[in-house]
Amino acid sequence: MAELADAHDSKSCALTGVRVRPSEGPFSFLGEDILMLKTNEKHIVEMVLQCSPCYPKKSRMVSVAGHAGKPFNLPGIGGITLNIEVGDSAFGWEGDHLEPGVSCTANAEKPGEFPNPSLQYYSCVGNKVKVISGKAKGAEGVIIGHHGGAEDLIVDFSRKAKEKMTYDDKMVIFSKGQGLKLVDFQEIKLMSVSPDLLNKMKIKTLPGGKLRIPVTTIIPAECMGSGLGSIDAYTGDYDVMTSDHGLVKKHNLDEMRFGDFVAIMDHDNSFGPAIKKGAITIGIVIHSDCLFAGHGPGVTVLFTCAKPLIEPVLDKNANIGALYKIGRFKR
Repeated sequence: MAELADAHDSKSCALTGVRVRPSEGPFSFLGEDILMLKTNEKHIVEMVLQCSPCYPKKSRMVSVAGHAGKPFNLPGIGGITLNIEVGDSAFGWEGDHLEPGVSCTANAEKPGEFPNPSLQYYSCVGNKVKVISGKAKGAEGVIIGHHGGAEDLIVDFSRKAKEKMTYDDKMVIFSKGQGLKLVDFQEIKLMSVSPDLLNKMKIKTLPGGKLRIPVTTIIPAECMGSGLGSIDAYTGDYDVMTSDHGLVKKHNLDEMRFGDFVAIMDHDNSFGPAIKKGAITIGIVIHSDCLFAGHGPGVTVLFTCAKPLIEPVLDKNANIGALYKIGRFKR
């Protein structure tokens, strides 16, 4: 990294890499030298994708039992959700697996079939979404994650835009991010991270080839549940189990919000979620707490490393809403 030490020009950063915080000094946007985090951005593919909002899903069963053995019948996955946004708590809602904003798909009737898997893979967190039909035409949103099982994307839009939407509306996604690599930190894998999001995150370089990434919550490996066993972390999510209230309180898990960046300790997602001592995964919270056994708030994977080369640092503002000024963080 020595050859980058004099690279302070933000214009050159935009061409060859993304801005990161140097290892000296506080987190600050002002009066601070800028180092370069080299990426292969100029070699990754940009595509236009298309999707539509998807109806909220409902089980045919009158009620089902949660992890406490009590039956429930509540709103759940999908929909154009008006009153839940990035920055809201992922807990306390009268619902299960709730998704903030607008849930989108390319095949609502058969979500596991083409072209929906392609939509899920190519769409990255931080990508721009634009409505191209209907009364909300021209409205722009930001992808905050994928929901596995439901096989939908979750996109933040303003309430004003959501109130004009219908389930027949069409949206285009300006896809860019899959294949993105950190040239000088190749053991740290990026998954579903747009270059724009990476550029906005307050990442610091540390000695020993490490990166320091701000998160709101540090999650122990034992808390991870539904989604384990998947062989692909480039789409979908996996859940933070919340059935043990003692663990939830001990690790402040009930303080997680939609859009929060979180650290999952001793988990390597390089080839699907797997427990590995010293590994670390950074993800984003994309759906609410759940009542089913083995479930809880969902996390879409963004960074993972099989070695302890990522150092999470607690920051209550580590949320995609704060970076993009969306959801409850709007100016």
